[in-house]
Amino acid sequence: MSYLHSYDSDFLKVDHITIHRVKTKPSLGLKILNAIYRRIFIKSLYKTFVINQYKKPITKIHPEEYDLVFVRSSGLDYETILALKGTRLLAKAIINFHDPYPLIFDASGSKPLTKKDLIDWKQMYKIVQKAYKCMTPSALLSKDLQLIYGSQKKFYTLPHQYDPSVFNLTNTTQVRKKQKPISISYHGGLQFGRNVDIVLDAYVNLLKTYPQILVQSEFVLRLKSAENTRIKQKYKAFENIHILDTLDFSNSANEQMAQADILIILESTSDYSNILLGKTPFIASLSKPVLALLPRDCELRSIIKDNRYLARSTNQKDIESKLKALIENTLYNKEKTNVFGDYFGEQHFQKKIKDMLSIN
Repeated sequence: MSYLHSYDSDFLKVDHITIHRVKTKPSLGLKILNAIYRRIFIKSLYKTFVINQYKKPITKIHPEEYDLVFVRSSGLDYETILALKGTRLLAKAIINFHDPYPLIFDASGSKPLTKKDLIDWKQMYKIVQKAYKCMTPSALLSKDLQLIYGSQKKFYTLPHQYDPSVFNLTNTTQVRKKQKPISISYHGGLQFGRNVDIVLDAYVNLLKTYPQILVQSEFVLRLKSAENTRIKQKYKAFENIHILDTLDFSNSANEQMAQADILIILESTSDYSNILLGKTPFIASLSKPVLALLPRDCELRSIIKDNRYLARSTNQKDIESKLKALIENTLYNKEKTNVFGDYFGEQHFQKKIKDMLSIN
């Protein structure tokens, strides 16, 4: 049971998959009642309805048939985890937080704390206390959530993983062929405080200053953002910059594998971030030069040890200097790089799994 996904279930190395399609569309009556109820009590009847829809198939799972049950959060609303409340499955559940919850605890956010946030926190607090174990993909997020939920249980860290064998990567119909010897690539969104303008402005300065970079490089961006039109308009005078729409994973992966020479990782412009971007292990698997634009304190700074691949997400001069060096170096040396060490390797993953599953 999950939200819509981009992988092909036939490729997953599991014995059996059962898919439950959850009804989340409310009736007109529920919409009207929810609007009135939320004004008075703040709580959402619609959210309760959705969680109960998820709970129906979950309650049919017999805990005695399993030693442990991994439960992933689904989207930003965590319906699958919240649906565990009051079920016998919770005592055997290892629940996974992929992001801070409630979202108010995301360091890149700027919204004020509301009564709704406190209600959401209280709901999750009760679940955390009764879950068998909790985990996140980031050591910083694990530390923060353990503090936020006052949990005596340790929040374990299990980094995101990428295994190409579980994806169908045969579709290459929309892959753009690079037009310059060096192609810089960013595929992703611009939400949660990400600022792509700063790296593009840095690149524009390089184009204006260094004829070799103008002739030998291009910057291709596949953006999932409402700002695409604005960004296209701002940089339309520069033929080296290509603002394009996002692709399905097969085309996106193939474009980055076969056409990109330098990959950009873009994080928040805040001072602190406790998340680990889900795309990072895929980027690590490509063994290509990376420029990671990061907050001062974040998870990737503890993973990437070589300062050549790191820049402050708010420091345009630093970005410009690092990008220039990467372009020039990659022009003459296209050997594989190991930017992330063995952090996303199978041995490290197995060690983290064993640590989490150990009895303590």
